[in-house]
Amino acid sequence: MKHSEIIYHGSYTKIELPYIKKYLFTKDFSWGFYCTKLQEQAEKASGKFNTPIVNVYELKNVEELNVKEFKDYSDEWLEFVIACRSGKTHEYDVVIGPMADDTIYDYIEAYSMGQMNKEKFFKLMKFKYPTHQISFHTIKALNCIDFVECYACENKDERLIEWNDRTIYGRCNAFD
Repeated sequence: MKHSEIIYHGSYTKIELPYIKKYLFTKDFSWGFYCTKLQEQAEKASGKFNTPIVNVYELKNVEELNVKEFKDYSDEWLEFVIACRSGKTHEYDVVIGPMADDTIYDYIEAYSMGQMNKEKFFKLMKFKYPTHQISFHTIKALNCIDFVECYACENKDERLIEWNDRTIYGRCNAFD
């Protein structure tokens, strides 16, 4: 039996057809389209934009893909993120695992420069809030996500926001 789940992507616009964009700087799991299963995380990520929008997708049939999953921060996760952030690519369709935010990235940089050992790194990581990311790296992977809806994430008030000739109801509570 195949299972599905809802995932989120924080942005400044509606993204019905996700795409993989190559950036100047690579991300935790290399270039890809990044989502999360944590709605609040997507809402907070969208909050950096003037028009914060959260896109909602249904993820289906991912078990048919070449998937790498990190259950938690680990030596293997750390080495993988360092490799990807330094420009190396991989052969996975999808990579799932915790996220390296700016603070965590500072720790990663300190570790990779020999200024912090793994024991210290993981000790500091235990105090971080939970994060999650699922990154899609191939067209085959993108075909496993279906757009469900998007919503504006302005503030905790229910109010109408005009956006691209459509009216969307703001229903975000991430900025209490």
